[in-house]
Amino acid sequence: MHVVFMPYGTRSEVELLLRDMESQSYWLPFKEGGGIWIKGAVRILPFGVYEYIFPRASADVVLNTLIFDKDVYNLGKSVLFFIRKFIKCEAIPEYKQEQKFIWVKDNVNIIPIGIRKDIDLFDDLVKSTHEAL
Repeated sequence: MHVVFMPYGTRSEVELLLRDMESQSYWLPFKEGGGIWIKGAVRILPFGVYEYIFPRASADVVLNTLIFDKDVYNLGKSVLFFIRKFIKCEAIPEYKQEQKFIWVKDNVNIIPIGIRKDIDLFDDLVKSTHEAL
C-alpha cells in the first residue's frame, strides 16, 4: 500500500519524521503462510509530495499515526480531487484508530492526499503470493 501526503514543517523536523518512517519494520505476510520482515520506504514525488510504501496489513496503524482523518489546511474537495487525479491515487478509506507508531512528528503537520493499492504477485524466488510493493 502507498500513502500519499505532503509534510509541512521545518526541514529538520520533516527529515526526522521521514527517517523514523523509513526505519519502521513490517511483517509482509504470504498467502500460503509465513512471511518476511521488510522496511517501509519513502518516495519523493513532484511538488513536495511524498509517498510512504508499506504492507497493507499495517494500513490502520500507519494512517492513524499520520492522523489522516484531519486535514488541518482544508484544501477543499475540488482541489484535493484534482491533486488525487494528477497523482493517480484514491481517497483515504476508513481505518481503525486503535494503535499508533512512536514517530517523532512534534512540529510536522501532514496534508493527507490519498492512497494507492498494490496488486498481489506470485514470487518465484519464495514460491508464494504476496503484495507487490
